[in-house]
Amino acid sequence: MEQLKRMALFAAVVDKGSMVGAAEALGMTASAVSQQIRKLEESTQLSLLHRTTRKLTLTEAGAQLYQSCRQIVALAEQAEQRLAELRDAPVGELRIAAPVGFSGGLLCEALAPLLQAHPQLSLRLFFNDEVLDMVEQRIDLAIRVGRQEDSSLVARHVADWDTLLCAAPAYLARCGWVGQPQQLLDLDWIGLHTDRAQHLLLRGPAGAEQRLRLESRIACNNILAVRQFTLAGMGVSQQPEPEVRELLARGELLALLPDWQPESIGLHIVTPRRDAQPAKVRYAIEALRRRLLQA
Repeated sequence: MEQLKRMALFAAVVDKGSMVGAAEALGMTASAVSQQIRKLEESTQLSLLHRTTRKLTLTEAGAQLYQSCRQIVALAEQAEQRLAELRDAPVGELRIAAPVGFSGGLLCEALAPLLQAHPQLSLRLFFNDEVLDMVEQRIDLAIRVGRQEDSSLVARHVADWDTLLCAAPAYLARCGWVGQPQQLLDLDWIGLHTDRAQHLLLRGPAGAEQRLRLESRIACNNILAVRQFTLAGMGVSQQPEPEVRELLARGELLALLPDWQPESIGLHIVTPRRDAQPAKVRYAIEALRRRLLQA
């Protein structure tokens, strides 16, 4: 690394035409510059400069080295410029992971304006309900639901979404309306976990709480599959309110036990680190945060 610094310094001496000129440009003393050039000559075992009281001229070896040094300096400047672009403007490939339930319009609504405003930004989306290794998969940011326990990642809490107990009208026509939490024990439960049993906490009037242990007739690890079985009249499920709002408005799903509220779900934006984020990540976090808060 020291040798690379000396080579860059040598190029500056040649470009400025003197040790003094290079020293002024680099904020060094002329003697310090001269010492580094001498060390470069010692390490190469070649004379690189002819020094006179009036000027410096290159030896044959110095002329060849100068061309290589200029290429090294140019590459370093290009790398620095690209890093500055990544830091200051949304460019490059943005890689985002999210649960399958987010594969609808929400992410498009949040990120399409960002992509339109910055043509040099590209997007790769990974929809998976399993937690991906963000470092191994080179994920820039992930949307995650629920409590975040991985201390090696940085989780920013963005919003809390209400959830609802939902069923299709056809299912309720067969099984009857649900007026009390205990009636859920007699219904077909469609759970979002592959475990057969699921614990449900409901908060009701005057601070009342009801805890139920429900046995899943259908168990899925994918919220879209849970929703489809619910729409097909196969049972009752717990759904994020923003994701079923239109289905409720059209009457395709009905909300049960309006006086009893299931636990809300926390939405987090997770990144591998907090500091030194490139612009593409900072802009995406802000776009997603605004959209998730509006949902």
